[in-house]
Amino acid sequence: MPFAHGAACPPARPAAHRATAAMGEAPEPSPQAPLAVLSKVELRVSCKHLLDRDTLNKSDPCVLLLMQSQGQWTEVDRSEVIKSNLNPVFAKIFTVDYYFEEVQKLRFEVYDSHGHAGVGTHDDDFLGGMECTVGQIVAQKRVTKPLFLKYGKFAGKSTITVISEEISGNNGYVELAFRAKKLDDKDLFSKSDPFLEIYRIDDDRSEQLVYRTEVVKNNLSPIWEPFKVSLNSLCSCEEKRKLRCVVWDYDSRGKHDFIGEFFTTFEEMQKAMGENKVQWDCMNPKYKIKKRNYKNSGVVVLLDLKIHRVYSFLDYIMGGCQIHFTVAIDFTASNGDPRNSCSLHYINPYQPNEYLKALVAVGEICQDYDSDKKFSALGFGARIPPKYEVSHDFAINFNPDNDECEGIQGVVESYQSCLPKIQLYGPTNVAPIISKVARVAANEERTKEASQYFILLILTDGVVTDMADTREAIVRASYLPMSIIIVGVGNADFTDMQILDGDDGILRSPKGEPVLRDIVQFVPFREFKNASPTALAKCVLAEVPKQVVEYYSYKAFPPRCPQPETPDSNLSSPQ
Repeated sequence: MPFAHGAACPPARPAAHRATAAMGEAPEPSPQAPLAVLSKVELRVSCKHLLDRDTLNKSDPCVLLLMQSQGQWTEVDRSEVIKSNLNPVFAKIFTVDYYFEEVQKLRFEVYDSHGHAGVGTHDDDFLGGMECTVGQIVAQKRVTKPLFLKYGKFAGKSTITVISEEISGNNGYVELAFRAKKLDDKDLFSKSDPFLEIYRIDDDRSEQLVYRTEVVKNNLSPIWEPFKVSLNSLCSCEEKRKLRCVVWDYDSRGKHDFIGEFFTTFEEMQKAMGENKVQWDCMNPKYKIKKRNYKNSGVVVLLDLKIHRVYSFLDYIMGGCQIHFTVAIDFTASNGDPRNSCSLHYINPYQPNEYLKALVAVGEICQDYDSDKKFSALGFGARIPPKYEVSHDFAINFNPDNDECEGIQGVVESYQSCLPKIQLYGPTNVAPIISKVARVAANEERTKEASQYFILLILTDGVVTDMADTREAIVRASYLPMSIIIVGVGNADFTDMQILDGDDGILRSPKGEPVLRDIVQFVPFREFKNASPTALAKCVLAEVPKQVVEYYSYKAFPPRCPQPETPDSNLSSPQ
């Protein structure tokens, strides 16, 4: 397996935007900031029962992480070498960028290093490799798989375990309420006009202003207004990071008088939660040196602290939230007779049609997030056996009690086998299928848990006939844990379909009720005909993480607690 030596590690996380607050203002908290599709994931690796390649000692294992890009495997990073150990737990933490809308293939290669030459040369003994996707790892949080030698041969009983954890860039915000007591009086004819500043001390010892309170005029025991700051801004999401808090006496000319300061951490601040309060002596270092009986220049009290957690898409996925995938296929007569090579449903043994291409591109992403790998597959607009009456929400496997198929391949097979049994007809009504999935999503909502989110992929060759009913169904669905992707197949004029995609304005029901969330993504497949198969999936799935977070934030459902980790949570073996 070739790989590039000395390849660069993933780029560092962008530095947080640094904005200085004006007097009486503060950097805006970011709980409502749009979710960045890109996340970073940490991977921790361990192995068990590695092959012993050394004659006198045990193997000295090292792990190489490779990522596939455009069909080529490239080394991303490598672990340290652990001497003489067949059950190593590597200290190295691999960091990878994570995109929900892509299939990101990883390969872990374990070598016995001999020290005198670089790892990965012909001098090293290959102890085994394992392939998986980033999606599989984050969906299961912990993955244990067997190691394979060349040609699919098992490396004895060797296994590799990969544990994932998101690096959270903004995992919430905090609400703080401060007051002070008996501050030093800096004014000659009146009392001080105090305000408080909080600084975060960064790793390079520089100070970054986090918040500046309002000025309380003529008061030595001020009570400042409560305020909110993001945890990222306050302490870079590190509870033990040192904070410097400074109290000033306001001067309209900008020459504020220093009253005192104190140092703390967010960890210490959290003692103020509930009925408790935390207080600090506000100290002036010059007075401490000059005045023999100096105690303090006042006391600053944290009256209350409230943490507001903002969860990410990966928080929900790693908490066990499953993505349930349903595909709905248009079987109206406008597609053309499937036996005719001009038909959009024509089955060419050498080239999949547009319906299959779109189905596989989107389904391959979603399957990593559904543990049972069963997908609902529905059809609409056809006459179906036995009475050959028109149906707008039939199971393409013709099992009315269970419309699920085994994996994406099961959906493909059901689609191909149902074509000769049905009569393409019409009209193009999609509201019944949206409502059908919405009923299942509504049952899920009643559990009041973030356990299952539904994605409905509708593949159609024309503008829907029941536009009013469809708009009504989408507005209803926007209150439920579901997203809708519509792919226009063929060369029809899809201009009227853009109304369903809220990008150009807010979709409303016929009665004027707006959607709660923008849950529809529409794209014509022809725009991706000459692109790579993954381009369509990237386009239509890129919004899903934001939609998932928006729904659960609206319902105030936190991620579920992850299920107990089991060492035998194996994925299927590579082919």
